[in-house]
This record gives sequence, structure tokens and C-alpha cells, in this order.
Amino acid sequence: MTGIGRVLVIVYAVMALAATGRSFVQIVRRFEEAPLAYTLSAVAAVVYILATLALVLAGRRGWYAVAWTAIVFELTGVLVVGTLSLTMPQLFAHDSVWSAFGMGYLFVPLVLPVFGLWWLRTHRPAEVTA
Repeated sequence: MTGIGRVLVIVYAVMALAATGRSFVQIVRRFEEAPLAYTLSAVAAVVYILATLALVLAGRRGWYAVAWTAIVFELTGVLVVGTLSLTMPQLFAHDSVWSAFGMGYLFVPLVLPVFGLWWLRTHRPAEVTA
């Protein structure tokens, strides 16, 4: 993996660290204040970790499909949580990673899966012939 793929993996890894740290602190300190938002932050963290790993291993059998699944799930989560956090703010006593389409992370959670899916589409693993 070189070029834009490497940058993509680095950004995913940074998001994985940021979301993991945020969700850990939120759950440990104030889970009872906003369990839905904090659980969604933890889900986002797991998705970013899985997407990072899957992108690194996308050339290996099965991992390409895992990368697609993780990133499609991520995009769906950002769109659904982002929409709900704006239309039904009472559900989100506090922000999650994906609230307001990732506004707290400068909208990186909204843009990142689009680039991730583009990269996967343009960098399919070579078919292995027997």
C-alpha cells in the first residue's frame, strides 16, 4: 500500500484512536448521562479499528470484503446518527463520534468512508488463479 492508500489507513488509525479514547472516557466517567450516545461512540471506535485493519489487509483473501462491510456500515452509521442527532436531539443528551455528521471531528467521519469506498473500488485485489 502506497500513496493515498497509506494516508487513508493513517487517517483511519487516528480516528480509531480518537474514537476509542473518547468512548472509553465517556463510558467510564458518565455513561449514565447519555448511554445511547456513548455506546454509539464505542461502536464507532470498533468500526474504525476494524476498517483500519481490513484496509491494511485488503489484499488478502476475505479482508477486502471485511473492509467494504466495515466502511459501508460506517457510512450508514454516520448518516443515520447524524440525521437523528439533528432531527431528534432528545435522543442524544451528549454528542457521539457520529453526531451531527461528525461535526466534532471536522466532518472527517462523513468524508472518510466516501474516500474509503472510492479507494476500495479503485484498488481491487488481484484475482488468484489456481
